[in-house]
Amino acid sequence: MLDGFKKFIARGNMVDMAVGVVMGAAVTGVVNALVDSIINPLVAAIFGKPDLSKTWNWTITNWAGENSVISFGAVLNALLNFLIIAIAVYFCIVVPINKLRDMSEKAMAKVKKNDEDVAASEPDLSPEEQTVILLQDIRNSLAAQQNAGTAATSTAAAETK
Repeated sequence: MLDGFKKFIARGNMVDMAVGVVMGAAVTGVVNALVDSIINPLVAAIFGKPDLSKTWNWTITNWAGENSVISFGAVLNALLNFLIIAIAVYFCIVVPINKLRDMSEKAMAKVKKNDEDVAASEPDLSPEEQTVILLQDIRNSLAAQQNAGTAATSTAAAETK
C-alpha cells in the first residue's frame, strides 16, 4: 500500500504540481508587494482613492430601503492583479523553462543525428514494412548470438577432448 503511494507521489506530474503551487505562492507575495507598493499609490494619485475597489461603485436601494453596492472598480482591481500575476509567471517561470526545453531538444537532436535509424533512413516505408524490417533485424541478431554461443560451446567441447 505504501509502495503505491510512493509511486503516486514520485510521478513527474505530481512533483510538477507541487513545484507549481510553491512557485505560485512565491509569485503571489511578489505581486502583492508590487501592487501595494507601486500600483495602488499610482491609482491613489490618479483617482484620489487608495485602490480601484473604491472607485466606480453604484449603490442600489431595494424596496426595503437596504443598499446594495455594485463595484466595477473591485472587478477592475482583481483583473489588474491577475494580469500582473500572469505576466510575472510568464516571464519568471514559463520563458526560462521553454528556453531550457529548447536547449535540451537541440542536444537530443545532435545525439539522434549521430544514430542511424532504419525507419528514419527509409521514410517511404509503411509502418508494417518498418515493423518487418525491425523484426528481421532482431531475428538476425538472435541468430548471430545463437551461432556465437554454439561456436563457443563446440570450442569448449573440443578443448576438453
